[in-house]
Amino acid sequence: MKLYYFSEMPHHEFPDEEGDKYPSLRLEFPNRFFDREKAAANYQRYLTEYEFADQAGFEGLMINEHHSTPSCVNVGVNMTAAVLGRTTRRAKILLLGNILPIEDNPVRMAEQLAMADLISGGRVLSGFVRGVGIETWWSNTNPVHNRERFEECHDLILKCWTSPGPFRWEGRHYHFRHVNPWCLPLQKPHPPIWTPGTASPETAIWAGRLGYTYVPFLVPPEIARELFDYYRQGAAEVGRTVTPDNLGFLICAVTADTKAKALEAGRHFVWRMGPTLRAPAEFMAPVGM
Repeated sequence: MKLYYFSEMPHHEFPDEEGDKYPSLRLEFPNRFFDREKAAANYQRYLTEYEFADQAGFEGLMINEHHSTPSCVNVGVNMTAAVLGRTTRRAKILLLGNILPIEDNPVRMAEQLAMADLISGGRVLSGFVRGVGIETWWSNTNPVHNRERFEECHDLILKCWTSPGPFRWEGRHYHFRHVNPWCLPLQKPHPPIWTPGTASPETAIWAGRLGYTYVPFLVPPEIARELFDYYRQGAAEVGRTVTPDNLGFLICAVTADTKAKALEAGRHFVWRMGPTLRAPAEFMAPVGM
């Protein structure tokens, strides 16, 4: 078993009673409650915590990206990966990840990931995600094309990393006359790829076919087992052998010196699993996504 440290870098410096006035803390909660000075201090704190996790011996440091919500103010996962690549020394840096369907320039994303891999000395694990509905609203992206854009963006990024340039790309959603990135990842042929999932059998099967590491998010163990079965189905279709390194699971945990202290700290953690997940159905799953 390999343990990865993860923080969503929340910004909880606002009165709870103000958050309760809105149907969701995502998209609609006004940013007048954003405290710039406290946010600046929080970024320093979160980055320092990742440094401590590296020093403590965690196998990896996981980071993610969300928008228009105080539950996660890490709004640039590639930027954070580059920072951690410079400030940490040993742990893998797992981006889980880049939201491909809302990305309009996969070539730039390929360059940014390559740069982070170079800065870190080849420690990047590149996670690609479809994202939740919130990001679709935030980016004004048509949810109907979510999976198509995800797969085409993925294909173009891999081609940037593995095919000599310059070349031309004419797809359904992306068009580039001249692709010739002069920043390629240190790892060959490219950084290992991960992808998460919550309920989509198609994503699990897709990851299994390609041999990517698959991680169920925020689901009970019985659902995770079903998704792992879909992953194994995809792997079997192409003759791939599934190893423990192909499967991950997100655990929400609170630790402390004593059980009493852990329970007290856990009371505050409930905020992350309660108000921040409250949202109208169309926010999380727009029609067509």
